[in-house]
Amino acid sequence: MQKNQTQNTPLADRMRPKSLNGFLGQEKIIGKNTLLRQAIKSDQLPSMIFWGPPGSGKTTLAHIIAQQTKSAFNQISAVNSGLKDLRAIIKEAEANKKLNKKTILFIDEIHRWNKIQQDALLPSVEKGVIILIGATTENPSFEVRGALLSRCRVFVLKQLSESQISQIIKQAIKDKKNGLGQFNLKMDKTVLEAMAQMSNGDVRSALNALEYAVLASPTPKKINLTLDLIKEAFQKSHLFYDKDGEEHYNIISALHKSMRGSDENATIYWLARMLEAGEDPLYIARRLIRFASEDIGLANSRALDQAVAAYQACHFIGMPECSVILTQAAVYMAKCKKSNALYVAYETAKQDVEKYGNLGVPLHIRNASTALMKKLKYGQGYKYSPDHGYQEKQEYLPKKLKGKKYLKAK
Repeated sequence: MQKNQTQNTPLADRMRPKSLNGFLGQEKIIGKNTLLRQAIKSDQLPSMIFWGPPGSGKTTLAHIIAQQTKSAFNQISAVNSGLKDLRAIIKEAEANKKLNKKTILFIDEIHRWNKIQQDALLPSVEKGVIILIGATTENPSFEVRGALLSRCRVFVLKQLSESQISQIIKQAIKDKKNGLGQFNLKMDKTVLEAMAQMSNGDVRSALNALEYAVLASPTPKKINLTLDLIKEAFQKSHLFYDKDGEEHYNIISALHKSMRGSDENATIYWLARMLEAGEDPLYIARRLIRFASEDIGLANSRALDQAVAAYQACHFIGMPECSVILTQAAVYMAKCKKSNALYVAYETAKQDVEKYGNLGVPLHIRNASTALMKKLKYGQGYKYSPDHGYQEKQEYLPKKLKGKKYLKAK
């Protein structure tokens, strides 16, 4: 492996633009005449949250603000910082405020801070001691405390387009100062387009893969960046799928809704997205079991058999062999006749449980297992179903729910 002796900083950091003019993408929030652009230029920033996928420019935008602002700028990561670090910054900010100097605090991955840590920010943000800029890949509605979120503007950053990724890759290849211009690199248009596609909108992923492919090349004097070399550099990193994050729930939702909508092709695609990104096949199998009763139910009771069998088979043989088993089960679910009658019935019954509480079991269907219970008329008047050919007229629900129908005929 050939090492760059003069530049030890990762390529993605070296290629980070220093001004808004060099910042690609996000025109809706940072383009000309936008409020955020004007706020950055005038150094009149509100507290805000940058929400977007990896490599969309959240940290870069914060760095540009750091370059352009006259305020004191502090940056920490929620991964390795806590209350002690925050208290030190707040103390410094309070001193700055007495000197009429603003303090900006940039917290990367703010969603990783817990309730106590986020609450500790509130007084300083509310009083204007610090201007908060938080960056997160997770939906702030779920991951940022409501009280803190209400004091911040949320800016949503989108994935970069393939053409924008391609442009940044070309800049990195040509740039002799910060990029890889000192190498004799060759990359044809087909490979460039494939690389932009594999990056999945994540410019950091693209530049990391490019740098690895170059530095790992056995022929540093003339490097031909082939499709096979780029694929090896990417490996599976281009499949963004955080098993603990929002995208996990987005994709399982897409799989569930595709099966519900009887679209077997979309079902196969979302299933492949999950499995190829490393999802636990047993997790998917458990979701199929739930789906079999929630969305198919009595319309085809064999769906549950299929789902349980798929779970057992996945448990026996694991990945990658079980991928076709999950495909079989998922496609079966997609093509089945659907009914959510069981799901609706249970949810309606649950509402009655919550509404009426612990309604007593009717005396005639209670089990009279002791003399006292018999004396209290437990079981008295009960009609034994076999003796009546299972045609007896008898109430089984509590009196307040008499005649209630949960399972609707369809």
